Amino acid sequence: MKRLLLCAAVAAVFVSHWCQAEDKKLWAKSFLRKPAPAMTVQKWINKEPARAGKFVLIDFWATWCPPCRKAVAELNRFHEKFADKLVVMGISDEKEEVVRKFTEENIKYYSALDTSAALKKQYEVTGIPHCVIINPAGTVVWEGFPFLDGYELTDDVVASLLKK
Repeated sequence: MKRLLLCAAVAAVFVSHWCQAEDKKLWAKSFLRKPAPAMTVQKWINKEPARAGKFVLIDFWATWCPPCRKAVAELNRFHEKFADKLVVMGISDEKEEVVRKFTEENIKYYSALDTSAALKKQYEVTGIPHCVIINPAGTVVWEGFPFLDGYELTDDVVASLLKK
């Protein structure tokens, strides 16, 4: 009987964890564990970052979006703390003047314009902010809304991804 209860408990934990991972709400097409679409932008606000051999965090965002603005502090911290292994970049489809004004005052990481939303369309992003972390081999290893309860993008999450 004890063995049966133990097996049932282990199975419940496994199913719960598996379902939770599969139930993560996304406002974009999932590329998790798949090759990331090729990086395309129309213009870099600052110089284009060297990405070879590094993880890349892409943040699809807009200046008018409150959660996007909230994410800037976290992304600035990731940019500074993990600079040796991670390139952080924000991609907006807004007008250059609007993005440039906001980035000059607030953003320390790389910023680019995708005014045609080409990359955003490849990822099928329907809600922002949407972040994607790509490993040096070009595979998506994390994706989602960075403040989603239970799936937050934190220093610990980033650090654990960079160790793999």
